[in-house]
Amino acid sequence: MEFAPDDLETLRRAKERLEHPSLAVRLTDVLGAPIERSLARLPRKWAGAVQTAARKSIEKGLAFAVSTLKGRTPSRHSRSFHKIAVMTSGATGGAFGLAALPLELPVSTVIMLRSISDIARSEGEDLDSPETMLNCLQVFALGGRSEKDDAAETGYYAVRTALSAAVSEAVQHISRRGLTREGAPALVRLIAAIASRFGVVVSEKVAAMAVPAVGAVGGGLINTVFMDHFQNIAQAHFSIRRLERTYGADAIRQAYHDLAR
Repeated sequence: MEFAPDDLETLRRAKERLEHPSLAVRLTDVLGAPIERSLARLPRKWAGAVQTAARKSIEKGLAFAVSTLKGRTPSRHSRSFHKIAVMTSGATGGAFGLAALPLELPVSTVIMLRSISDIARSEGEDLDSPETMLNCLQVFALGGRSEKDDAAETGYYAVRTALSAAVSEAVQHISRRGLTREGAPALVRLIAAIASRFGVVVSEKVAAMAVPAVGAVGGGLINTVFMDHFQNIAQAHFSIRRLERTYGADAIRQAYHDLAR
């Protein structure tokens, strides 16, 4: 299939962002300290705390998506506005250290979700659709790598395929009953799957916050990088979905894989 040159370039840029979404490297560039080293220094109990915070943040994000995203009109300046908002949240959290994570992370996650939804709308998505809402949440799973991944599970389309059944079932459940987790194992599975990947990126953020003397200014800077990371992932993901609507999902998937060759 022949692709318009601009569309092929959009696909190339999207693949570059999605297949190399390293937040740790960017945080290391900003802070001048290897994040992997800081991760090794974190107390073991923080692994469970981070995963719990990630799961609760995704749950709050889903509730927010269902209750407030419908009918919204995106703003041209939303990216900058949301970066300022999440920077403020990070600065507040940074002032109180790692102990503030369970309170700060849900706030920053919801702010990021607002920005992600604006990006989705700009790429032609319908924010009244439960599928779009869940794809906004799915961005959090695309921005990190689970420690359980093997080589076959780390690619963009591999992650989408792994989540597709749970997303489809969750869409049907929300369409019929709204946001209730009772009798909805698909919602539970979807939240758990997204949270496990989101938790990896959150761990990198926590490691950055654990760097000595980060404080409020550093917390705001870390959150700005955090936001920019997921804005880039969202732009790539929803631009690919736009191309799939134009050329067909199979054609775009094949072109995506052909770019590597």
